[in-house]
Amino acid sequence: MSEIRDINLWESGERKIEWVRRNMGLLRGLYEEFSISKPFAGVKIALSVHLEAKTAYLCRTLAAGGAEMFVTGSNPLSTQDDVAAALVHSGMNVYAWHASSPEEYEHHLRMVIENEPNIIIDDGGDLVNLIHNEYPQLIKNVYGGCEETTTGIIRLISMDKDKQLKFPMVLVNNAKCKYLFDNRYGTGQSVWDGINRTTNLIVAGKNVVVAGYGWCGKGVAMRAKGFGARVIVTEIDPIKAMEARMDGFSVMKMTEAAKIGDLFITVTGNKDVITAESFKNMKNGAIMCNAGHFNVEINVEELEELAEEKQLQRDNIMGYRIGDKWVYLLAEGRLVNLAAGDGHPAEIMDMSFAIQALSAKYIAENHGKIETMICDVPEEIDREVAKRKLALWGIETDILTPEQEKYLNSWNV
Repeated sequence: MSEIRDINLWESGERKIEWVRRNMGLLRGLYEEFSISKPFAGVKIALSVHLEAKTAYLCRTLAAGGAEMFVTGSNPLSTQDDVAAALVHSGMNVYAWHASSPEEYEHHLRMVIENEPNIIIDDGGDLVNLIHNEYPQLIKNVYGGCEETTTGIIRLISMDKDKQLKFPMVLVNNAKCKYLFDNRYGTGQSVWDGINRTTNLIVAGKNVVVAGYGWCGKGVAMRAKGFGARVIVTEIDPIKAMEARMDGFSVMKMTEAAKIGDLFITVTGNKDVITAESFKNMKNGAIMCNAGHFNVEINVEELEELAEEKQLQRDNIMGYRIGDKWVYLLAEGRLVNLAAGDGHPAEIMDMSFAIQALSAKYIAENHGKIETMICDVPEEIDREVAKRKLALWGIETDILTPEQEKYLNSWNV
């Protein structure tokens, strides 16, 4: 029995899913292939990913392959109730609604796990963490799973290091067709979509502080520069800091950047990136948002304690008065691109979710044969997705001649 907000919203959700279907050629192709080959026949798949239209089409693609799907969201503010309704209307098991409380969110995770899944598709590690900590008796049913994002991978590596991970997990985020495109171009565009539609303010001429210069941070900084902002990067890694400097950006500590920043975007995967010390240094009108998976990068609790007044400014913008200045927080410090937007573009998620679907197929086909608990996406899957995407674009590449292959594989040239 599904738990969603309102089944009557399904037609709106169906239109959204149909739009992304038309723009996700890789998944359309896999849908057709899976419909014939049925790689997931008899398999239960538990999925916790941001529950919007693109995720819904991934679910339908897996279901076309024979999977029985049990679906929830991975962030309370990113679930779209009409999309959830469309999935339930078409016969899928869904447990999620928008703006769920922490207790409701955890309850929905539990409902997914209690269906005794064989494969887990996770975004941030909540399902994997829950089944290990509270449902160890169900681990015997799990073939393995796939992790979508950097934050989840950090948790998995920590579990494996402590010898607590009990089934193989494919690190989807580490695939080239994921991080080079989803993290850089997807995050780069969708974060600014969320910021711009929420604030309706100009970016050009502002000081934009990007905390973290990984692939996501690179994308956010690149787009900020394109909008005409002066970009300041904060980093803990000296190599990434040097790269940011050579890419033309200023680099400084957060406590210094706080004094001059107009707009702050955290994208580190770590906690307490912006804290009370920085809030006190910020100028009047500073805006903060987070593009990391969990809402821990901006210390909202310290912000609440420091503020003398709190006032909702407009949808997804909360104002906090500290002394004689106001600072603003977007989307409660949650993922701004999904909590205040529609997430990554469909064509980008087409690649990421094609990797997910083929990695899930790899898990199903190799049940009992995978010896390591932490697994990279097989190189052939990564390259297959790239080849299919190029074909959709009508692009052909050169291929090596036998003489060239021999030259590249010979040390005696």
